[in-house]
Amino acid sequence: MNFTFQAHSGLRYLVLLVGVAALSYFLSGLVTKRPLDKGARILGAVFTGLLDLQVVLGLIMVAMGRFYPQLIGHIVMMVLAAVETHVLMVVNRKRANPGYLLPLIAVAVALALIAGGVMAIGRGLLTHTPTPTAG
Repeated sequence: MNFTFQAHSGLRYLVLLVGVAALSYFLSGLVTKRPLDKGARILGAVFTGLLDLQVVLGLIMVAMGRFYPQLIGHIVMMVLAAVETHVLMVVNRKRANPGYLLPLIAVAVALALIAGGVMAIGRGLLTHTPTPTAG
């Protein structure tokens, strides 16, 4: 279980890194009004795949008995992030003229949900320790 926890914990940095890269790429494509290219499709697929892997690792940990009440909010937000990313990416791909707006929204919303999900378990986005509370 320790390997799964370490993999899940470490993978979040890659998810965040690829998410920020995708956000930048999609925003650039939207601002410059260039047609959706292969790089955008690959970056969207990589982000979605890493997010899926992160969710699967998390669910494996829960199935192996690593559960505490704060995880409910964490799990809900992470699954929502994965689902909304898939839905918006598929809708964009099936459009007659796919663009950068839906992938940009998909990644931005996913990153916001990820941030909320991490905070739901009392952690910071880039730390392994609980975030300090005021008071």
